[in-house]
Amino acid sequence: MIKRTFNKRNIKWLVGGGIVACVAFWYSVGIFVSRGERPLADGSSPYVIVLGAGVKGEKPSQILHNRIQAAAAYGKQYPNVRFILSGGQGPDEDISEAEAMRRGMVASGIEAERLILESSSTSTTENLQYSKDLLPKDIRRVSIVTSDFHLYRARKEAKQLGLQTDAIPAETPLSGVLRFGMRERVAIVVQFIR
Repeated sequence: MIKRTFNKRNIKWLVGGGIVACVAFWYSVGIFVSRGERPLADGSSPYVIVLGAGVKGEKPSQILHNRIQAAAAYGKQYPNVRFILSGGQGPDEDISEAEAMRRGMVASGIEAERLILESSSTSTTENLQYSKDLLPKDIRRVSIVTSDFHLYRARKEAKQLGLQTDAIPAETPLSGVLRFGMRERVAIVVQFIR
């Protein structure tokens, strides 16, 4: 009887400690995530890199749709900027992420002449490297459109490639906050360890 109570007490402490550790991890790494949104883009960079996300058939995922909408709104506010739409085609995608973004941007009223497609990349690192290769050689400052949770890591990788950046955050759908937020926090920790 005493042994059983002792085990139940230990389990309660372990579960409680695990919950506290998860909450502490979420908020402590979340400080870095929120830093990714500053400074906000102000139209001073002539090029914007829009990072891809999944496409279902030919339809952008909700994450990608939100990135397209954020980019299009920015493009309407700053009509002189050009966009590099960056994302390849996965095995389960009927078109590249770049093409899905192009269609969405044009449908939102952004002129096709302002859009440059980079459709070979398969990761954030490749998005940025291949997009950098498409920039004029004298351009080292760009704005980045990606999901709010992803900006910190994307901008840190861009800095490693010699790019100065500011941010255009795309809202994360409520259904993805926990899933994508946790995955991104783990990715940030892995990036620090490397």
